[in-house]
Amino acid sequence: MSASRSSGITDELGPDEPEQPERDGADLLAALLDGMDAALCAFDGDGVVTHWNREAERILGWTAAEAVGRQGFAGWAVRRADAGEVEERLLSAMRAPGRQVHEFALLTKDGGRVLVRTQSAAVRGPDGRPAGVYCAFSEVHAQIDLERSIALSEALLEDASWGVVLVDVDLRPAVVNAHAARALGTGRTSVLGRPLGDLLAQGVEELESALTHVLAEGTPPAPAEVWVSVRTSEGERRRCWRSGFVRLASPLAEEPVPLGVGWLFQDVTESKQGEQDAALLRFRANQLHRAARAAAECEDPGEAAVVHLDFALAGFADHALIDRIVGGAADSDADPAEPVRLVRVAATPSGAPGPSVPAGTTGMPVRYGGSHPAVQCVERAGSVRASAGVRAVPAERVREWAAARQWPADTVHGLCAVLRSRGRTLGVVTFLRGSGRSAFERSDAMYAEDVAVRIAALLDLAGAVGER
Repeated sequence: MSASRSSGITDELGPDEPEQPERDGADLLAALLDGMDAALCAFDGDGVVTHWNREAERILGWTAAEAVGRQGFAGWAVRRADAGEVEERLLSAMRAPGRQVHEFALLTKDGGRVLVRTQSAAVRGPDGRPAGVYCAFSEVHAQIDLERSIALSEALLEDASWGVVLVDVDLRPAVVNAHAARALGTGRTSVLGRPLGDLLAQGVEELESALTHVLAEGTPPAPAEVWVSVRTSEGERRRCWRSGFVRLASPLAEEPVPLGVGWLFQDVTESKQGEQDAALLRFRANQLHRAARAAAECEDPGEAAVVHLDFALAGFADHALIDRIVGGAADSDADPAEPVRLVRVAATPSGAPGPSVPAGTTGMPVRYGGSHPAVQCVERAGSVRASAGVRAVPAERVREWAAARQWPADTVHGLCAVLRSRGRTLGVVTFLRGSGRSAFERSDAMYAEDVAVRIAALLDLAGAVGER
């Protein structure tokens, strides 16, 4: 049975008579209506159903043979109590310009109810006067699902408090929301189509590897934390982004065709740095506790001070030095014009890893100039930080900078903490970091001062023992 009433008319023409053009037009119209994805029906000026396509049959269960020719929807597709109102809404399109949109419940053939949204408009005859109404309808829940999907997409791209980037199969941003653009330090349009390497100084390889894996294998089971360095006009910013990835495939293709990857991320830098700082504090406190236990087993206080230095050095610096003031100590009444002279007590090997080695008893002062960080540390009675540079520095310049301070050739950053005990300055403990390590920060200085207090107490005790 076709989708129109005209297709149900018996062919009364003789075998030798040509087929009428009207019949060809009706068959073509029925075929077109049946091939459409939308449910379609039509009514003449009296409200009689004239067309009914296959999608309408799928939704409501009534075939075209059962629907075409009926007077309105009363008693079969609509409850009788609602039939008058529904018919009035549909036929009102003949008297109104444009399309009319309505929502109401229709009855299925098996007695169920379906809430539909209809769009109806007038059909005009050759004289331009309304001759009927056509009506397209769909299940409301499908329309609502579509609207929700569109609303979700717009909300993610406009109002979301996390970054959303749609990356194409070439791993280049195709859509970027406002939050992601701010995180990347650029505009929403200027980032499109650019390689990720143009936006990120570090972390590009890890991020592109994750995107490639998602394209090949699908959505990962859990978010990943990716550390990156973002290029900005003020320089590079180190950030940690908790990232989730979703593979995007075309819903219109029979086989899944990858369109790219949906990348959603949140900046968790502060919380991760807090976790790292807390873990670092726990590690350092544990090292000091272990150092105290190991030092308690040493008979010589000087040896205990060196043991303390080795435990403090782990994970903190590459090299360490202990320099003591010539004569043992300096108090607050010492002559400030008198130059500070320091003698090396212990040092870590500069060529290879290993425990600190006592410098012996030669008593020869270290040739530090007046501007040396160790000398400044003694004069100020506080910690002093020094660095060859915060950015990449040529190796030759680093060696020259370290040699001028009589530190190992690979030294880039130095931190000197004063050794004080019982109101007297005993000397300096120096921690050194090589290339590839970050500069010492304020929290590092606090840790070095804590270590210096412990070492100073042991050196003071060693001096008292030696005097006896």
